[in-house]
Amino acid sequence: MNIVILSRNAELYSTDRLVVEGEKRGHKIEVIDPLKCDIIIEKEKPTIYYKNRYLDYVDAIIPRIGASVTFYGCAVVRQFEMMNVFTIVTSDAIQRSRDKLRSLQRLSKAGIGMPKTVFTNYSRDVEEVINHVGGTPVIIKLLEGTQGLGVVLAETKNAAESVLEAFNGLQARVIVQEFIKEANGADLRALIVDGQVVGAMKRQGKEGEFRSNLHRGGSANIIKLDAAELKLAINAAAALKLPVCGVDMLQSARGPLLLEVNSTPGLEGIEGATGKNIAKNIITFIERNAKR
Repeated sequence: MNIVILSRNAELYSTDRLVVEGEKRGHKIEVIDPLKCDIIIEKEKPTIYYKNRYLDYVDAIIPRIGASVTFYGCAVVRQFEMMNVFTIVTSDAIQRSRDKLRSLQRLSKAGIGMPKTVFTNYSRDVEEVINHVGGTPVIIKLLEGTQGLGVVLAETKNAAESVLEAFNGLQARVIVQEFIKEANGADLRALIVDGQVVGAMKRQGKEGEFRSNLHRGGSANIIKLDAAELKLAINAAAALKLPVCGVDMLQSARGPLLLEVNSTPGLEGIEGATGKNIAKNIITFIERNAKR
């Protein structure tokens, strides 16, 4: 098959691994920068133009769309969908997952457990917002933050009020979540392919750090999920209609709690921690579903 990886950097670990595994299985793999694609909208013949050629021969795409280019990246994915090209995640599903508030609302309706969360429209009654999630300490997150950026732990009421007032002054939209102390600065990442968990790791933040992101110096080890954690991961992916994604959750006294669902999960951490060939799982998922 002709498979296109939509990625701005061919040298990224995840992109390179998908190229290697795809070529091993006999496919022609191209890495294409979505921002350099021209979308041609025409009656009954939607097309994409890239570097002096039309991409009318593509059988499947693997979107690796960064958060900063979500709008145009999803427009390119949507155009491929109009061309009846198979994609491992749809443009609508990517956009749903990138909107933290929208995805949490959808996941809540689906019965997914999560930390108590409050969103407010620049409320001046900061004390009331804090009380809604059970008091301090609280986690304050920018709606557009990624990789642990824009996430603050406010340990006291004064600190929480100061952070919220600062964000409100900048007109930056945030959500406030209860702090799950018993998680001890760790979380779980389950990697979903074709609606099933194909690998899981426990990420531990470095000492004194409540965020477990590997980009922030955290460590990762393979873990076997229990029945409740497996169920949460699979149901969360299904609720957001993401056949391929990363599901992040916390271990709490009341069971697993969802943190977020990532529609473009990195492969380096999960493959390194588990020793599993996740890139191959993604390629074989395409083989089962794409029309040649």
